[in-house]
Amino acid sequence: MFTVAALYHFTRFPDPAALQGALAKTCCSNGVKGTLLLAPEGINGTIAGPRPGIDAVLGHIRALPGCADLEWKESAAETMPFGKMKVRLKREIVTMGQPDVDPTASVGHYVEAGDWNALISDPDVAVIDTRNDYEVEIGTFEGAVAPRTRSFREFPEWWRQNAHRFHNKRIAMFCTGGIRCEKSTNFLLGEGVPEVYHLKGGILKYLEDVPAEDSMWQGECFVFDKRVSLGHGLRQGNYDLCHACRRPIAPEDRARDEYEEGVSCHRCAAEYADADRARFRERQRQADRGECFSDE
Repeated sequence: MFTVAALYHFTRFPDPAALQGALAKTCCSNGVKGTLLLAPEGINGTIAGPRPGIDAVLGHIRALPGCADLEWKESAAETMPFGKMKVRLKREIVTMGQPDVDPTASVGHYVEAGDWNALISDPDVAVIDTRNDYEVEIGTFEGAVAPRTRSFREFPEWWRQNAHRFHNKRIAMFCTGGIRCEKSTNFLLGEGVPEVYHLKGGILKYLEDVPAEDSMWQGECFVFDKRVSLGHGLRQGNYDLCHACRRPIAPEDRARDEYEEGVSCHRCAAEYADADRARFRERQRQADRGECFSDE
């Protein structure tokens, strides 16, 4: 059994590149795989490994400047959900493309998982899912508004075009683990929205803490690793992944005419040229033979 830790922390790293090597070495020497992003605004990522290895990496991260109060969410995986360890340098740890957004300055009101149902049941509250369209497709909260964005970078423009819909409403926002809400609530405060709330710990914390019989969550929660989706109790869900477009597919989607393992699904069959599909087929052949290949 492997421990999976999803984490993020906004803090100021004057020189993220100076932190990269030691962090990567700590991960690799402790059998930990996954992806960690370093940027001037902090750290973000998901890692998996044996319990002692995860503890070692979390200890290393908590010793970084401003990270002593790092919080993370844990779940379990029967098999290693990542193929390699990557520590990458980025401009942002979650890309919004709004240089004035600063979660270290202010964010919305945190709402604990146990108090979330009461908040979103209030008719004066508008609930907004800040995740991407393919994430929302497999699960969301009852009554939530889905912007249907293809990437988080599109959220600010969506809000500016739709802000009139939420006049005199309190805004409650949620995402997978909380990081996108840190930025989106700061953004809305900057846009003049007086009351903004967000689910502390995100959907993952809600699914961990709130029993299924009391839940307002419908469906499963997409996660960015080989488990693909999680349900209540953070148990692995029923979805697979299309390795061409990286979108989730249900078991019945594999029977559709457009589906070819590793090459296409019904969502992306028309999105790629023949040359792309030929490359995907070769990649799948290598995977079937157990050869090393790049999944990026």
